[in-house]
Amino acid sequence: MPLPKVNTPTYELVLPSSGRKIKYRPFLVREEKILIMALETEDVKQITNAVIEILNNCILTRGTKIQKMSTFDIEYLFLNVRSKSVGETIDVNITCPDDQKTSVQMTIDLDDIKIKKDKTHKDTIKIDDTLSMKMRYPSMDQFIEANFDSSTQGDDIKTTLDMIVSCIDTIYTEEESWSGVDSSKKELQEFVEQLNSKQFKLIENFFTTMPKLSHKVKIKNPKTGVESDVILEGLAAFFN
Repeated sequence: MPLPKVNTPTYELVLPSSGRKIKYRPFLVREEKILIMALETEDVKQITNAVIEILNNCILTRGTKIQKMSTFDIEYLFLNVRSKSVGETIDVNITCPDDQKTSVQMTIDLDDIKIKKDKTHKDTIKIDDTLSMKMRYPSMDQFIEANFDSSTQGDDIKTTLDMIVSCIDTIYTEEESWSGVDSSKKELQEFVEQLNSKQFKLIENFFTTMPKLSHKVKIKNPKTGVESDVILEGLAAFFN
């Protein structure tokens, strides 16, 4: 006589970028094991494959392509899948900003973590009077690098340039347009490198103002008694 099947609950969320509804289910034990084993290898390719496999398994809405999702959609989806899988709260260690040394552990309800949208954010950047750029949001690869690949952490100009180049959708004037997909990485990099400092900052602003997971907490330093507001941003902040 075969063993009984365990019923798995399903949930629904709305993707922040498009308002599209997605049905999903929690991680199963076998899937969480895949993720843990991939993280232990510290190999970016294995981690990428594990995250893609798990999310593809857990998303029940047909036609959903993880690789084409914006990073903040992936973060939001991953956070919700995780919360329904292993618990709706998480313990986070937060460094007190007043002394930058003391660490305080807090329990956060994952349902309280939302996507923050900056009203000034634009995906089209006016370079000069005739030239503009349309940007696309970072891909699944950038999501993995930002949250799981320690070798990419830090303010490195090459990393910044690579990120910008990979996110150029179209460069255009009123008469002509050049697709980022149809241009080589070298061509796009040379284009970005010819920009002046002001123009470059406009592009950087696209990334600093793009939607992101964000949650504000109030903590009290047990050593100094100082209370501070701390903003946690990005998926990595909630899994330290």
